[in-house]
Amino acid sequence: MNTFISIILIFGLLIFIHELGHLIFAKRAGILCREFAIGFGPKMFSFVKNETKYTIRLLPIGGFVRMAGEDPEMINIKAGYEVGLVFNDQGHVKELVINNKSKHPEAHIIQVEKVDLEHQLFVRGYLDGEEECRTFKIDEKALLIYDEQHTQIAPYDRQFSSKTIGQRALAIFAGPAMNFVLAAVLLMVYGLLAGMPTDEAKVGDLTDDGVAIAAGLQPEDEIIAIDGQTVESWQDMTAIIQSHPNEPLNFEIARGTQTFEQEIVPADRVGPGEVEEGYIGVYPPTEHSLTGAIAFGFTQTYEFTKLIFEALGMLVTGQFSLDHLSGPVGIYSYTGEAAEMGYLVLIQWAAALSINLGIINLLPLPALDGGRLTFIGLEAVRGKPIDPEKEGVVHFIGFAMLMLLMLVVTWNDINKFFL
Repeated sequence: MNTFISIILIFGLLIFIHELGHLIFAKRAGILCREFAIGFGPKMFSFVKNETKYTIRLLPIGGFVRMAGEDPEMINIKAGYEVGLVFNDQGHVKELVINNKSKHPEAHIIQVEKVDLEHQLFVRGYLDGEEECRTFKIDEKALLIYDEQHTQIAPYDRQFSSKTIGQRALAIFAGPAMNFVLAAVLLMVYGLLAGMPTDEAKVGDLTDDGVAIAAGLQPEDEIIAIDGQTVESWQDMTAIIQSHPNEPLNFEIARGTQTFEQEIVPADRVGPGEVEEGYIGVYPPTEHSLTGAIAFGFTQTYEFTKLIFEALGMLVTGQFSLDHLSGPVGIYSYTGEAAEMGYLVLIQWAAALSINLGIINLLPLPALDGGRLTFIGLEAVRGKPIDPEKEGVVHFIGFAMLMLLMLVVTWNDINKFFL
């Protein structure tokens, strides 16, 4: 249950922040955002605020911001249709009722001759059996009512495609960027709670199951030398320990005014997604400060990012196989392990996942934010946009390939954890 709650909270936060980035910058550009959704599938909860419907859907495996103009409008009014018109106090059309007009007795029926819902915003036709063809102005926030579902019209200047290349790119880039911001904030919180490690060759805290506590080490013990090698920093100490896994090492230790020696054999530790060699179960000494936590958040975000890019490079060059990748099943399992290690480890794990989500979304692959940014870049180079139908086909194929990859890594996870 702790694992399930942890995964829901972590992924809910990661998805929410990612989609919030898209939403904020899309709205700043003046784009009509029809829906802000967490999850996919059937709606479980929704409400409307400031033109946008906020929904929580059944399957918590992603999210989206539906911007006007990204997809073809679902409702198309053609000449000859009979449509109900509801007027506001200024005499402008505020609602167009497509069917079920009997449920809207206030609506005036018009046989449409021509309608423009994007540019000039008007409807022309014969109202309530009149012989004269009349033209009515449509309010820029008018609603289309189809099967009692209300959809706000999207004038062209409110659509995604009407915005500048910079505005569109920023609205797309803001999602992954917010994941990096979230990671930095989480690591700042970690730094404030746990303290920022210093580079002193001293014992900070000890794990309950490590070989160091079993050997009698205590907090504030200073490591002077290991196997005769002088130790001047935490980095020196860990380098020696990790290079001699499962080998007995002679530690020279200063405790207060006393100096003594102790033999310790570094062990292996199984962590989320990896086996750490040369582990004795000690944490570095720490210090607490707000400025230090802020710096720690940014530097650790950079280090995590660099490690992930190195792993991607190894995947491309074949040094890293698909068997090492994990999907939802693996992430669920690793999150459970992180949750068992305590909330501090869980915060670090959430930060790492957030960075992963940001990087993966920025890859120039169809159906991902990076793929959409690639098409915007091509438009900037060509001076004109790619045919929307062709772009849609590329994204569809890319999405299908991503689903196939997801099936492969999920099968690997099942073999790894259950078979």
